[in-house]
Amino acid sequence: MTVFSVRRYEPDDRADLHRIAAETAFFGRPVEAFLDDRRLYCDAFYAYYTDLEGEYGWVACVEGQVVGFLVGCANSKRQMRRWLCRVLPGVAWRALRGRYRLGRKTWAFTARVALSTLRGEFASADLDRYPAHLHINVAAEYRGRGVGRRLMDAYLEQLRRGGVPGVHLHTTSLNEAACRLYEGAGFRVVDACPTGLWTHLVDRAVEYRCYALALAPGGDV
Repeated sequence: MTVFSVRRYEPDDRADLHRIAAETAFFGRPVEAFLDDRRLYCDAFYAYYTDLEGEYGWVACVEGQVVGFLVGCANSKRQMRRWLCRVLPGVAWRALRGRYRLGRKTWAFTARVALSTLRGEFASADLDRYPAHLHINVAAEYRGRGVGRRLMDAYLEQLRRGGVPGVHLHTTSLNEAACRLYEGAGFRVVDACPTGLWTHLVDRAVEYRCYALALAPGGDV
């Protein structure tokens, strides 16, 4: 039986957290399936949480080694404003200066994201009712051992103590184990739609899902 502990994220965990994020980005597999440079992925999608709102981060450790994490924020509208102003410009500048490998996979993925956005293929939640959000990832060899649930419980308790009314997250129908985790924690699907974002990499239809959970008394999801 694996013994693990869950604690608050610390700045020294940054490299391990980004490594796990990159290793699990493509439905539990490495990000290189759809991007050429994992540094671009981590800088664009995870640096915000580790560098600007680390207080909402949690890590799971086995013998001192980070094996899973949860990052998030309590106010998604604020997070998006800060990401647009403080993270995206830096990523764009580094890309223009050649700091990332921008190959065929990266350009193809960028084009597909743009097309999916135009088609309205990204499910969403009411950010007034569910202002918080989260991202959770566990290293492959430690999945199915209760790590994700412990991380989730710690974060949800933090949000409840902070008076946050609700929380949401995004995933796809391909993340079957993750969907079971979310539903077991009380989350319910509040929006879903088919997406063509991954059709060039998977051989079945994919549904983009938004799950939400009311934390305040009287919530209906």
